[in-house]
Amino acid sequence: MKKIDSFIFKNYIGPFFMTFFVVVFVFLMQFFWKYVDDMVGKGLEISVLLQLLAYMSFTFFPMALPLAILLSSLMLFGNLGERYELTALKSAGIPLYRIMMPLIIFTIFCAIGGFFVANNLVPVANLKAKTLLSDIRQQKPALSIDEGVFYNEIDNYIIRIGKKEKDNQTIHDVLIYDHSRMNNYTTLTYAKKGKMFMTKDKHYLIFNLQDGYIYDENFRYTEERNKKQPYEISLLRGTFKEQLMKFDLSSFAMKRTDEDLYKDSYEMLSVSQLDTMIDTLRYKILAGKSGIGERLLSSMKNYHKNLNDTTLLAVNQSFVVNKNFTAADSLSISQYALQMAREHKGILDFNYMDYNSQERMLWRYEIEWHRKYALAAACLLLFFIGAPLGAIIRKGGIGIPLTTCILIFVLYWVTSTIGERMSRLGVVSTTYGMWIASALLFVLGAFLVYKASKESRLLDIEIWRRQWYKIKNISFLKKNKKNESFTNMQ
Repeated sequence: MKKIDSFIFKNYIGPFFMTFFVVVFVFLMQFFWKYVDDMVGKGLEISVLLQLLAYMSFTFFPMALPLAILLSSLMLFGNLGERYELTALKSAGIPLYRIMMPLIIFTIFCAIGGFFVANNLVPVANLKAKTLLSDIRQQKPALSIDEGVFYNEIDNYIIRIGKKEKDNQTIHDVLIYDHSRMNNYTTLTYAKKGKMFMTKDKHYLIFNLQDGYIYDENFRYTEERNKKQPYEISLLRGTFKEQLMKFDLSSFAMKRTDEDLYKDSYEMLSVSQLDTMIDTLRYKILAGKSGIGERLLSSMKNYHKNLNDTTLLAVNQSFVVNKNFTAADSLSISQYALQMAREHKGILDFNYMDYNSQERMLWRYEIEWHRKYALAAACLLLFFIGAPLGAIIRKGGIGIPLTTCILIFVLYWVTSTIGERMSRLGVVSTTYGMWIASALLFVLGAFLVYKASKESRLLDIEIWRRQWYKIKNISFLKKNKKNESFTNMQ
């Protein structure tokens, strides 16, 4: 049995790791193409991109693990069935569950490891990835001043270069608009040629300009004679043979966001932290709802001074004094009562919206709590679908197992997404919504395990193909007999 266990495990572990890394790579490429527009053209270092992809790869582990288990188990038992090795093992008196035993133990460890990753590593990776992605999306494009284009990415400056030489440093026909002064006055610098380069630390851009002019807007205060235009603007002009201009590039450096801004999000918490947040939100919602009545009564103290005096209820059941009101008094009282009712209705509407939003946030935390356990359970459930299904189909290779795996996983993903969506909307509780896909997998897995243990040929493709050929032959023979009988009658 040890040799058989070793043989099965060796044939299983290769496709498992291959499928796992391929699925993670596919998810990474999907993420990359989704945010490629936010990353291209910003001069990001390779280390920053690799860091972001490394963080995101950890977030895909819990989803890639069940898919790898499903495909590898389907391929293994399909190959064993196609080569009749599974039949030989069963004929030797080894039941199917004993053949699956080493893989069951391995899958249990995978499920535990998947839960550990989802509970401890994924929240940290989500926090790092979200802050880094936010910093990248807010990052300015890389410094690139092209010929004949007015470049305005440097704060308070607009630069136009007429021509660049091949060395990408020698420039001609340079215009620089300086808007750094107060009151929107502009200094225009023009140079026939010059040099453009960056400092070694890339903190400053240096322009060494030659043979140019400076046009500077200036103003001086006039007397009180003309109050409509107390300032007189003039234009000063100067020339220079050589001038050095320095531009600060600190705004192009990527600024890292404080991770504390996102640390309380439901995606960034472990199970214990989620438990704390769920209990806090539940207590806050219950305490707030129970205090609505008290707040309404306290707001009514301004309308009747004896409202809180309960002794009046035993003496006199009415707070209203009988009086002959005029029409104006009745109108004033009704308008006052209507205003009071509207104010209290507004208070109730605000409280309803507030607690409704808090309940929706509570559902998000509960969904994330159930997700960590549901993905770990999916590892076991998908194995008990893939292994017996491969034993029933008896087709190895990559084609049919991959197609079947995709169909099953799409069924699981669609059902899980629908359940999660219903939980977010409050149609069903989060427990039912997040475990409806696992319940479906459990029923399907139990059915397939039963059929595989009974040597069922229900899903054997060859059986269905033979039955199809038999049906076609029978219909063809019936048609020929019909034609022969019609010919004999003639």
